[in-house]
Amino acid sequence: MTELLAFADPRVLRAIALVWKEAELLDAKDYPAWESLYTDDARYIVPIDPDTDDFESSLNMVYDDKRMRRLRVERMMQGYAPSAVAAARTVRIVSRFTVSEVTDDTVILRSAQILNAFKRDTFSTIGAELTHTIALAADGEDRIQLKVARLIDSEDAVSASGYLL
Repeated sequence: MTELLAFADPRVLRAIALVWKEAELLDAKDYPAWESLYTDDARYIVPIDPDTDDFESSLNMVYDDKRMRRLRVERMMQGYAPSAVAAARTVRIVSRFTVSEVTDDTVILRSAQILNAFKRDTFSTIGAELTHTIALAADGEDRIQLKVARLIDSEDAVSASGYLL
């Protein structure tokens, strides 16, 4: 399937819409709604090594399953975690989508994200290459099965501290 044809596929458009919805919810700090976008067996990963695909055997800044996502959401909402105190105002721009795979049940997308944050009179910008595996549902309630955010400056792990990418 050529790239141009892929973007005419309604499954791909649904997947892109879900990725944009995720960015919108994170910017709105609607963490419970964000958490609900994920399947029960989903993983959310921010690896240190930008070239690895072996996340289980590699060092990761984030490797969240359902339990860890739940704990992360609780910390962000309670306001006790350093990242939640006076949380940054953010704007995510997700673009440059490419389609890696399309089946009746799954769409795998790659994209680029720029996260702009403003906290304590300081602006920060974080760039990442994203990979989303979207589980398509017959009822249209599609969910994220895997999200990998590869930071463009992953060797400087402190840069993403406190932000859900």
